Amino acid sequence: MAELATVARPYAEALFRVAQDGDMAAWSSLVSELAQIGANPDVQAFAANPNLNHAQLADTIASLVKSPLNSEAKNFIAMLAENGRVTLLPEIAAQFHVLKNAREGAADAHIHSAFDISAGQLAQLVATLEKKFGRKLNPTVTVDPSLIGGVRVVVGDEVLDTSVRAKLQQMQVALVS
Repeated sequence: MAELATVARPYAEALFRVAQDGDMAAWSSLVSELAQIGANPDVQAFAANPNLNHAQLADTIASLVKSPLNSEAKNFIAMLAENGRVTLLPEIAAQFHVLKNAREGAADAHIHSAFDISAGQLAQLVATLEKKFGRKLNPTVTVDPSLIGGVRVVVGDEVLDTSVRAKLQQMQVALVS
């Protein structure tokens, strides 16, 4: 994975510089969409086809994008196709979002909940977590019934686990030792 990150970094940084001069939200949305396209196994197999030329690959990827493409985005896709880097799209997107979050003083929060969380509950939880972590958070929620109850929050390399499963594991460790 380190090799992918190293190769993807210049692409992500260049894309971020372009996005800073334009509409960051639109670029962020486009980059997320491109990551989903690049992560698709069918697209990866298609990109690996030796009978396919670079222009055909770039046109095909551009046709899969639902967001409007400006000339810079088309050039980016063409450059990736020409350099055989379409499979890097998910890593480029990840690094792009890290740069975007750093610029905004924000972080991604991956919230794992035992049950569905309503919009109101999520807003309260995010407000509390933003106070705890001291920065704006961009939440994504995943339902994980194995938690039994409560939530597990991952922000960068920090983990806040208030789930019932974690408490039961703590009790087991205390009882065994």
